[in-house]
Amino acid sequence: MNDPIGDMLTRIRNAQMRHKSTVITPASKLRGWVLDVLADEGYIRGYEPTTGKDGHPALEISLRYYEGAPVIRELKRVSKPGRRVYMSVNDLPAPRQGLGVSIVSTPRGVMSDANARAANVGGEVLCTVF
Repeated sequence: MNDPIGDMLTRIRNAQMRHKSTVITPASKLRGWVLDVLADEGYIRGYEPTTGKDGHPALEISLRYYEGAPVIRELKRVSKPGRRVYMSVNDLPAPRQGLGVSIVSTPRGVMSDANARAANVGGEVLCTVF
């Protein structure tokens, strides 16, 4: 697998289209950090470490719905393995005029665009969520 973050986002997108309550993805530190930001921003209920069918560590993500519709309307990968996207703190995007969240990998850790602006750090824009 070349893009583990893209794979996780696609699994979340597909599970929400099928109205699943949970989805399982292979575990990694970076995926956990991205899921921490999604949980802090209220886009998912949370996640728990578990073991996958193959015996490898996995993360079970609890998806969130509001009145039967998924809370996440759009989940888009920005920085890809073939084209990395780095932005300074002044250029960080605010998706949907501030209604969405950009997840940024900074020298101080993975955080939302608002937290990155507050910490005055830029970095790699991993994905946008609305």
